[in-house]
Amino acid sequence: MPREAEAAPRGDGQCKKCPPDAGTGYDAGTPDAGTGYDAGTPDAGSDAGTPTSCLGQPLLESLGKDHVLVGGQTDTAVAGLAPFDIRYIYLAGGLFDSVEPCNSCSTSCSAAGQSCSNWNPNGCEWWGCWQSDQIAPGQYLRDFLLQTINLGQIPMLTYYEILHTSRVAEGSQEVTKAQDVAMMQRYYNDWRFVLKQIGTSTALLHIEPDFWAYAQHVNMNPRMIPAAVASANPTDCANVENTIAGMGRCMIAMARKYAPNAKVGLHASAWASKIDAMMNRDPALDVEAEARKVADFLLACGGGTGDFVVVETSDRDAQYYQVRLARNSWWDATNATLPHFRQAFRFAKALSERMGRPNLWWQIPVGNMSMPGYDQHWKDNRLDYFFDHPREVAAAHGIGMVFGAGEQAQTTPSTDNGHLLQRTNGYFFNGGQPACPNASTP
Repeated sequence: MPREAEAAPRGDGQCKKCPPDAGTGYDAGTPDAGTGYDAGTPDAGSDAGTPTSCLGQPLLESLGKDHVLVGGQTDTAVAGLAPFDIRYIYLAGGLFDSVEPCNSCSTSCSAAGQSCSNWNPNGCEWWGCWQSDQIAPGQYLRDFLLQTINLGQIPMLTYYEILHTSRVAEGSQEVTKAQDVAMMQRYYNDWRFVLKQIGTSTALLHIEPDFWAYAQHVNMNPRMIPAAVASANPTDCANVENTIAGMGRCMIAMARKYAPNAKVGLHASAWASKIDAMMNRDPALDVEAEARKVADFLLACGGGTGDFVVVETSDRDAQYYQVRLARNSWWDATNATLPHFRQAFRFAKALSERMGRPNLWWQIPVGNMSMPGYDQHWKDNRLDYFFDHPREVAAAHGIGMVFGAGEQAQTTPSTDNGHLLQRTNGYFFNGGQPACPNASTP
């Protein structure tokens, strides 16, 4: 289901001007996955590769890994207490008001009409000034990259700026705003600035969760949805079509140009086809067909030229949804009653096989069943299921499982009584899950 944008994170989920310690806090009877289901080969004219029995292995080997990765959105103190493979943050909240990124946070820099100088008590919405205004813009990100690499972990960035920059309602309105040449010029200029901070470092880049799904709701063919691409970014994408399809291709091409060692992927929402295939309760639904609809849209947006595709379970703990929003988002861990985990893995497997790219599970809720059930301490069963069944992740072409909260009231790795740390340490103590599902399991 869509994340609730009103609670979207700015750096640590609470502050607009965040401290240099980046990532401190919060921010969204069926066949078994791996039974040999063949989703079919991609369209001959697409960018997708040929499906294999182990889509994740080449990417993992390029990262120097041989197992299903584990990561999280963790503060520095927690990040060093387990051998996490990945550590992620959001870059979100809005952009600078000028055409180009600011040269100084203390002078002539504003975002959403607010000064980025430290004297402004409201802070600065642009991530580039989430630090002392006496430090050059972008230090927040540079610190995160350095800290994470020094921990032996791979930095991951979730770039989530269209909605907040557009300042319109989530959904079709933000998709329409992608036609705004002036806004998109700022957007591409910021993306280029992000990529230049990464430079030659290894990183994982996750582009615009939810946005592609809302675009698919507008039109199943992204080439029919106008967007400012060449008109807004002639520097990098002068020959790219002015459509949503062109936007995705431009974003990925820029990553290749400015951050050549980074791995990049678009986001696949299970509800993009207008049927939520992961929350589905109808046993007759063709889950694989829904996955292929999502895959085809992303392929047209250049997803096959990326390295992976991002999937998620939910942006909230299940108990939070149940108590606060009267919504049942629980998955059945026995896989007897829909919605359940094997249905989710069926979706991810068919998606990856259609795209020819492995999937990365992101922002899996951190709650666990020992939590008392209030803000930052909610129950959920997904974290434990993933750790208990890593072979299912690998069998569905998953390269990793990354845990985090999509909103500030959710359970976090700092409020879960050390449960994520315990499960992560146990996972690696037992040898981890090999990248290929036909290999031995822990």
